[in-house]
Amino acid sequence: MAFSLNKIMLIGNLGRDAEFSFTQTTNTQIGKFAIATTYSYKGKDGNWVEETTWHNVVVFNPSDFYRDQLKKGKRFFIEGRLSIREYKDKEDKTQRWTEVVAERLIPLDQREERGARIASEDKSPSYEGQNYPQQTNNDDDLPF
Repeated sequence: MAFSLNKIMLIGNLGRDAEFSFTQTTNTQIGKFAIATTYSYKGKDGNWVEETTWHNVVVFNPSDFYRDQLKKGKRFFIEGRLSIREYKDKEDKTQRWTEVVAERLIPLDQREERGARIASEDKSPSYEGQNYPQQTNNDDDLPF
C-alpha cells in the first residue's frame, strides 16, 4: 500500500453561524459552516491585494461547546481532510461539492482576548520579601 496524505489546516473567520442537523442513515449529528481565509500579495502596481477564499466545513458529532462557539465572525483553527463528493443535479448533470471534514477545531478568539488582557496587566509584579533561589550559569554543572 502506497503512502498518501490528505491534510488541510486553516485559520479564518466563520462567515455564518453553523447549521446543525442529523444524518438520515446513521442519525449522526453534523455541523456545517463556511470559513474565510485571506491571502495577500503585491500586485503588478506594487499595491497589496487581498484575496478571500471561502471553505465549506463539516464537523461530525460536535460537542455542546462547539455548538455554542461556531458563530459568525469567530476565528478558528481547523485541521482536517479535504473531501470531494459528486452528485446529480435536477438536470442530471454531475456536480462536485468540496468540503473540509474537520478533525480538530480550536477557537482562537478566546486566546486573543486572554492575551490582550494579560498584556494590559502589570508586566512587572513585585517579588519583594520573597526568597527565590538565584539562578547561576555554572558550566561545571552541565552533564556533558
